[in-house]
Amino acid sequence: MISIFTWLLFFALFYLLVTSIILLRNRIDLTPLPINSEFIQDTKKPSVSVCIPARNEAHNIGTLLESLRFQNDHPFDVHVLDDHSEDQTAGIVQSFQEDFPVKLHLHQGKEKPAGWLGKPWACHQLANKADGDILLFLDADTELKPGSIEGITAAFEHYQTDMVTVWPYQKTETFWEKAVIPLIYYALVTLLPAIYVYRDPRWMPSFLKKKFRPLFAAACGQCIAFKKEVYIKINGHEAVKNQIVEDVELAKITRRSGFRMRMFHGVGSITCRMYLNQKEMFEGFRKNFFAGFNHSLALFLLAMVIHLIVFILPFITVFYSIFAGLPTIFFLSAACIGLVLLHRLILALWFRWDPLYSFFHPLGVLWFQRLGLIKVIDYFTRRTVLWKGRKVS
Repeated sequence: MISIFTWLLFFALFYLLVTSIILLRNRIDLTPLPINSEFIQDTKKPSVSVCIPARNEAHNIGTLLESLRFQNDHPFDVHVLDDHSEDQTAGIVQSFQEDFPVKLHLHQGKEKPAGWLGKPWACHQLANKADGDILLFLDADTELKPGSIEGITAAFEHYQTDMVTVWPYQKTETFWEKAVIPLIYYALVTLLPAIYVYRDPRWMPSFLKKKFRPLFAAACGQCIAFKKEVYIKINGHEAVKNQIVEDVELAKITRRSGFRMRMFHGVGSITCRMYLNQKEMFEGFRKNFFAGFNHSLALFLLAMVIHLIVFILPFITVFYSIFAGLPTIFFLSAACIGLVLLHRLILALWFRWDPLYSFFHPLGVLWFQRLGLIKVIDYFTRRTVLWKGRKVS
C-alpha cells in the first residue's frame, strides 16, 4: 500500500520537474538589459524622463542621483517627487540640482486624494510633470550602471515594444536578506515563462489568447518604462490608483490593451537593495503579499500548502525514511531536495548571489510561511497595515 508520504512526494517531484523546465527556458529567454550593444542605432534617440517617487528616502536618493550623473550621452531629464517626506530627502535632491549634468526637477507632492494609494498617486503626479518620449519610473532605492538609460531606449527600438520592465540585481547584505530575497526571483523564474510576457503561447488556441494574455503579464515597479503615448492610452497610474501591486496591474492592462511589453533582468545594469533589515523586510512584504494572489484567500492558502509539501516535507521525510528503512520515500525525498538545490544554485550563479545560501531555502520558505499566517490573521481581523506612515490595506 502506497503511503500518503509517497503520494505527496510524487506530487512534489512532479512540481519540481515542471518548474525545472520553466527555469531552464527562462535562463535563455529572460535576457539582460542591452547596454552599449549593437542594438543601439544612430537614429534620432527618444528623450527620456526619469520619474522618481520619494517618501523618506534620504538614505537612498543620493546614491540613485549620483548614478544618474554618469549615464551615457542620451537626452534625458530627471523628475523627483518629494512625497511629504519627514527626513532630508528634499534637501539632498536640492544639493544635486546646481551641478547636475541634466535638468533635475524637484516637485512637492500634493495631498493624496481619497481612493488613491501613495505610490500610484506619486507616479501619476510625476507623469503629468514629465514630457519625455519615454517615461522611466525608478524606485529611489535603485542604482543604475552607466549606459542603463541608453539600454532601455535601445530595448524599445530593437524589440519594437511599448513597455519595458527590468528586474534589478538585488543587493543583499544581512543573513535574512540573503536567505529570503532570492525566493522572490525563484518564484518568478520557476513559475512564469518569460517568453509569454511578450508573445502569446503558440500552443494555445487563438480564441483563448486574448483572454489569457494578461495572466502571463508581470513587471517590477522598481524599474518600469512606457512610451508616453501608450502610458496615456492605458490611463497610466490612474488606472491602478488603488492597487498595491500596481506594477503587475499595469503590465496586465498593457497586454490586455493589445500593446507589447518586454521583460529583462538587471544583472550588470540596475541594482537595488530593497530593505535594510529583517523588520523592514517583513513589513515591506506584508503590505503586498496577499495582493500578489489577487486577494484570493483560497489561492493564498493553496500556495502555502503546496510550498510546505514541495519545499519542507522532503527535508523531513528524508531523515524519517533513513530511520524507518523506507527506500522509496528516501529516493523521492532525495530527488526533490536535489532538484531544489540545483534550482537555487542555478539562480545564485545567474543573479550573482552567494551559493551557500541555496542550502537555506527551507528556512526562507518557513519565513514566508510565518508571513503568510500573519496575513491570514490580518485578513480575518481586518487589521490595517501601515507602510511609511500610510494605510495600504
